[in-house]
Amino acid sequence: MPKRSKSSSRWLSEHANDEYVKRAQKEGWRSRAVFKLAQIQESERILRPGIRCVDLGSAPGGWSQYAARIAGGKGRIVATDILSMEAIPGVEFVQGDFREESVLEQILQRLAADKVDLVLSDMAPNMAGIDAVDQPRSMYLAELAIEFADRVLAPGGDLLVKLFQGAGFEQVIKDARTRYARVVTKKPKASRTRSPEIYLLARQFRMV
Repeated sequence: MPKRSKSSSRWLSEHANDEYVKRAQKEGWRSRAVFKLAQIQESERILRPGIRCVDLGSAPGGWSQYAARIAGGKGRIVATDILSMEAIPGVEFVQGDFREESVLEQILQRLAADKVDLVLSDMAPNMAGIDAVDQPRSMYLAELAIEFADRVLAPGGDLLVKLFQGAGFEQVIKDARTRYARVVTKKPKASRTRSPEIYLLARQFRMV
């Protein structure tokens, strides 16, 4: 077995001792990422009973799991990911790349021609550890989420999408301000301090 690098060993140690990892395991959540969404929900109330929501890049399902709990069995939660995801009560899952027309059509069919109230995206690329590679990939995923939201959001709807601070960050925020009445960034406590991730919350979608 190959020897782990120092950075890999450090990450595994941090992960094992992470308070949010322990809480997720104890409380039955699928990932620690659920606490990022929960902390944003505490202050912003983007989720509500009966909401119509799409979760992009949903696997392993923490955000969908949390959204379904808030929705309370009403409304509609549609999740999608290239990876497989175990079923979650109250969540309809479409596996595949939503950039492909056939996959997008499946998502739209699940929505039954309804526009949605909220698009969530916690998508991140497989990190190479090279900023010149990772940053463009992360911005590309964010732009895909924004374009998807343009297509499915009802007027007045909201978008929460993961960004990484770096090249292209300010432009994405600037572009979002042309589509939404209120645009803010959020760094929940559950985000690791050394991580460049930050969440763009865009509210009150205006048709473009």
